[in-house]
Amino acid sequence: MGRTLSPIRPIKAPKAASAADCHTLEQLPNVGPAMAGDLRLLGFQHPADLRGQDAFTLYRQLERATGQRQDPCVLDTFMAIVDFMNGATPKPWWAYTAERKQLHGQALG
Repeated sequence: MGRTLSPIRPIKAPKAASAADCHTLEQLPNVGPAMAGDLRLLGFQHPADLRGQDAFTLYRQLERATGQRQDPCVLDTFMAIVDFMNGATPKPWWAYTAERKQLHGQALG
């Protein structure tokens, strides 16, 4: 008799293939709603605003803004999205882990 409705799930926006195709923060590869919220907390409203940014500086700014230590994978994600907006091909955030460890390993203690 009664019909059970399935929960409404948000449709994930397609990810941009290039920086030129990226018009919302949620279109950035590796960025979901929570990371988009973190970027907005830092004052970013458009992906183009990330060009030329320093991922490590963004990471530390997010720690200050939230008052909490952030997982190092957040830095990997910042590295991925800044690189992407600077013209690199999209890569998963974990493709930056080795580089992050080499550059910033001691600084994340």
